[in-house]
Amino acid sequence: MSLDVTARLGSRRLDLAVTVAEGQTLAVTGPNGAGKSSLLEMVAGLLVPDTGRAVLDGRVLFDLDAAGRGPWVPAHDRGVVLLAQDPLLFPHLSVLENVAFGPRSRGAGRREARGAAAQWLEAVDAAALAGRRPAELSGGQAQRVAVARALAADPRLLLLDEPFASLDSTAAPALRTLLGRVLAGRMAVVVTHDPADVEALADAVLRLEHGQVARRE
Repeated sequence: MSLDVTARLGSRRLDLAVTVAEGQTLAVTGPNGAGKSSLLEMVAGLLVPDTGRAVLDGRVLFDLDAAGRGPWVPAHDRGVVLLAQDPLLFPHLSVLENVAFGPRSRGAGRREARGAAAQWLEAVDAAALAGRRPAELSGGQAQRVAVARALAADPRLLLLDEPFASLDSTAAPALRTLLGRVLAGRMAVVVTHDPADVEALADAVLRLEHGQVARRE
């Protein structure tokens, strides 16, 4: 189980080659505009490179030639979940139903999906929030629910784009500890500017500069 990506996108001056090993959490760092979020968007299927190839667990996600032709798996069929700075919870659904959305979209029945949602809410210490609506949550609580929803979808790869950027200094450390626990042994890519995120979450570090890989540790 691994991810291998090569991609070029002239409009953003990107020319990247990235590998994530089985069970590894890779932190991607670098200055603003270096291409960090663009990398996640290409892997998630939200941004199309000019040319390149991505393979996840032996399955080709895209393989585009110089003319931009070739296979392209749509975002919803990749088994990849992108967790952004904004939790993006459905405002009309309860916390439990938000987390159950992933299993339901994969075909699970209502009872099975709710059971899975309850388990993940317990895992992120948010079981007491199950009956609330997103408008009733603090920033830290909402991000915990977003983590549970992402994991309940059972992704083959989890992508996190500055997951703590919108949290205050009291909420971020607790959520960082939580993510360190739930990401253990799971393949993930975390974009961050914060050395504390790298220390707590990453097995390996990739630094991007000017759309290219500058260093890997």
